[in-house]
Amino acid sequence: MNARAARNGQLDETDLLAMPADEYMNDEQLAFFRARLLALQAELRENSEQTRSNLRETVATPDEADRATQEEEQVLEQRIRDRELKLLHKVEAALRRIDDGTYGYCEATGEPIGVGRLLARPTATLSLEEQERHEREERFYR
Repeated sequence: MNARAARNGQLDETDLLAMPADEYMNDEQLAFFRARLLALQAELRENSEQTRSNLRETVATPDEADRATQEEEQVLEQRIRDRELKLLHKVEAALRRIDDGTYGYCEATGEPIGVGRLLARPTATLSLEEQERHEREERFYR
């Protein structure tokens, strides 16, 4: 019995990377990335609820140093929450791309983004080459 069969047919990262190029974004790969994105979405939503709860539980303190520390912690937590909210929007957009059949393909060129890049950044919308080109242009025009 191979390792994949032992996992009830579930793909893992090794299986994905070993698949031939002509199987790019087949049903199994899409199911793998959908599961990964849904897990990330659930984690981000849970973190968001925890942040809201933490901000609601803040108790006012008369000590200026303690109050300053609390405010700094709140600002930091809000910044993290804002970053996670942006990522949540990207995750939801990636799930929509899976549904409409465009997931895994560069939105600039239409070429495959690549399994390795999607494993590292499942919300990627550009191939590595296009992302680098985009970043170079951004630096040039600043």
